[in-house]
Amino acid sequence: MIIEVKDVQEGYVKSEKHNHVTTIEFFHPQGNSLPGKMLADLAHEIVYAGNDKTVNVIILRSAGTGAFCGGASFDELAAITTEAQGKQFFSGFANVINAMRKCPKLIIARIHGKCVGGGVGLAAAADYAIAVEGAEVKLSELSVGIGPFVVGPAVERKIGLSAFSQLSIDATHWRNGDWARRKGLFAELHPTLESMEESIERLSNTLAHSSVEAIVELKKVFWKGTEHWDQLLTERAAISGKLVVSEQSKHALKKILDARAKAKAV
Repeated sequence: MIIEVKDVQEGYVKSEKHNHVTTIEFFHPQGNSLPGKMLADLAHEIVYAGNDKTVNVIILRSAGTGAFCGGASFDELAAITTEAQGKQFFSGFANVINAMRKCPKLIIARIHGKCVGGGVGLAAAADYAIAVEGAEVKLSELSVGIGPFVVGPAVERKIGLSAFSQLSIDATHWRNGDWARRKGLFAELHPTLESMEESIERLSNTLAHSSVEAIVELKKVFWKGTEHWDQLLTERAAISGKLVVSEQSKHALKKILDARAKAKAV
């Protein structure tokens, strides 16, 4: 069964179920960035798969050969004019992370390329992330006048406060895949796409035949202490929503979009 919920030219989210494994795939032509509609679709598909009694495990992946996820859509961020609009947009990331957190199925993230901002949040919110060498990570939010407030709790939970602080403060510096593996963001790091795919297939097949009841209880243990995140991430979305309409943020976003437009014109 395949469900496609977004036109390919604007980006899409789709899901496919096979042998008790649901694969949720997203794509956006701008580096697999995530506009608000796609965030809503992604959260919906995660909740739907989580409620499907015939599903034991979820694989979260993106399409293409470039970045795994470029984070928030800069076009959409630049179009925000009020704090309320900003809060609404960043609540999209909060909803995805909370959907992953509350999902009663184990989620494997397939990280085939770079992760920026919200993409790091997706990798952190997954229960098990399998990556390929070259999957570098960066929390770029501070460089555009905001901060990784919404994804922060998920990232800090996975890699600790010290490593999260390093990513947050040095917002223009890429950390390589080995750094991410050593800090616990990636569970596995593979030299080739083929070996990564083999590992994902092996693990997902094993989990597909594991006890559903045991998986549900494991998820509760893994995410114990995060029961307040519905409120916490909403509060964090409000902080980002306030900052994204600041003069400094608007200037930084305009500079990025101007540079992108110039590169296309060349």
